[in-house]
Amino acid sequence: MNPKKMFELAFGFMSSKTFLTAVKLEVFTFIGEKKLSAEEIRAKTKIDKTCIFDFLDTLHALGLLNREGLRKDALYSNTPETSAFLDKNKPSYLGGFFELMNDRSYPFWNDLEEALKTAKKQNEGKNGDNEEVFDYLYKDTSKLTQFMDAMTSLQLVPFQIFASKFDFKPYKTLCDVGGAAGILSVHVALQNPHMQCITFDLPEVEKCATACIEKYKVQDKVKVMSGDFFKDPIPKVDVITMGNILHDWGEEKKMKLIKTAYDALPEDGAFVALEGFIDDERQTNVSALLMSLTMKVETGDGFNISYVDFQEMCKKGGFNRFELLYLNEVTQAAIAYKVSK
Repeated sequence: MNPKKMFELAFGFMSSKTFLTAVKLEVFTFIGEKKLSAEEIRAKTKIDKTCIFDFLDTLHALGLLNREGLRKDALYSNTPETSAFLDKNKPSYLGGFFELMNDRSYPFWNDLEEALKTAKKQNEGKNGDNEEVFDYLYKDTSKLTQFMDAMTSLQLVPFQIFASKFDFKPYKTLCDVGGAAGILSVHVALQNPHMQCITFDLPEVEKCATACIEKYKVQDKVKVMSGDFFKDPIPKVDVITMGNILHDWGEEKKMKLIKTAYDALPEDGAFVALEGFIDDERQTNVSALLMSLTMKVETGDGFNISYVDFQEMCKKGGFNRFELLYLNEVTQAAIAYKVSK
């Protein structure tokens, strides 16, 4: 017997916060492709001189920075991974999600115990109002922008893979329900020129989506439609996608969304849920299980499901054929087909 794993978990929050703080302070962006001394990094990040060596050497020990030399003679540089994914000057930047984790999830997770005991959200609404998490995010421009950036960085790679891996040849139209900044629709259009796409979300998101569509120059292929998917009808299209949407809600609202998708699809249409699905034995996909706990903290009743759960719920909604595509370590695409009988 060895308690090593227990100590690793107990100290895990320290490693996490060190990493998230480095992202927030833009350490990896400042370094870029250069090799910088501790003093050069300190001057840009405003870290106190008594802390800078411990901070940078911890990042080095965690495998996040390369180092040549020691202390005042040391030069720090990005690893291939931090250079690719944590430099804001590169299109592959994923730090938006980590910034959200630092500013939002990290403090709320301190109240996990209360979330588990009460089954109530522990975010801004923990004192009892009936607003959803998105109400808080969307009424504050800075929070909305950060959330949109986070969702784009989290979903960019799996959405690109989905756009190339899913067989779009039988279809002509797609609506991404809860489409945020529209990145899924954009990449479907880029990789499948015959597709016409709609990104559907609340009116507060329209400017973000329009900017993304214009950035990728796909205005002729992707349109923005504003609405509330629990109240307003969604477009009738061949394919309906929902990226990280189902896990936000309890079972009743999950079923409502599934039924809404079924009713909007034609015969032989497809409904695709893209998120982290818990493995069917509920013992190996740690990231999906942790995300399910995050939904408890943020929403009170939201939770992640397994692919088996997805099939069972979609069968109740009328779907009758299913498929699972693995996109990356975090995200899978569960597909329900409305096959004509």
